[in-house]
Parts: sequence; C-alpha cells; structure tokens
Amino acid sequence: MIFDLTILLCCQLLGEVIAFATGLPVPGAVLGLVLLVVLLVVLRRAPGTLEGTATGLLQHFSLLFVPAGVGVMLHTTRIATEWPALLAALLASTVLTLAVTALTMRWCIRRLGLGEIA
Repeated sequence: MIFDLTILLCCQLLGEVIAFATGLPVPGAVLGLVLLVVLLVVLRRAPGTLEGTATGLLQHFSLLFVPAGVGVMLHTTRIATEWPALLAALLASTVLTLAVTALTMRWCIRRLGLGEIA
C-alpha cells in the first residue's frame, strides 16, 4: 500500500511541478491524473496493488468534500450577493457537460460499432 500511495503522490507531485513550471491554467492534480493514466496505458496494467489502494481511497471519497463545504460556509455573504452568476454558471456547465458526454458516448458507440443510435 505504501508503494501504491507513493506512485499516486509522485504523479500528483509531477503534475504540480509541470503546472507551476509551465504556468498552465490546469490544476497540478489534474495533470498528475493524466500522467497516471499515461503510466497505466504504457504499463498496460496497474502496478502492484494500486487498484486495491485506489478502491480503498474512493470508498472514502466523501471526506474530500469537507473542505469544499467549509469553504461554502465561510463565504455565505459572497454567495448571497453573487448567486445569480453562480446559478448561471452552474446551469450552463451542467448542460454543457451533459451535451459533451452524450456526444462523446455517441462517438464511442459508432467508433466501436456497438450498435445503432436512434
């Protein structure tokens, strides 16, 4: 498990370093996730017990929302004054995400020849 956590944290650290060094407007954790995916594709399997460790972390995923909840509680006055913009951004991003997901799924189904799309 220590080795698996080291792999995960090293990927995140490399992502943070790349984001900082290049000034990309992408969070380092996201770049680290991309690096992890590239690593898994190159290896064609998960090293060690990485799959089990990742599953264990995902079982406690809800704990990661605690800081976000605290942030919301700290900024209630700002949210109260800027709620129309926040609501518009939330609705627009939700619709855009649904549309992109549907188009991607449609493309994958056609590309893999899994069936007809009505």
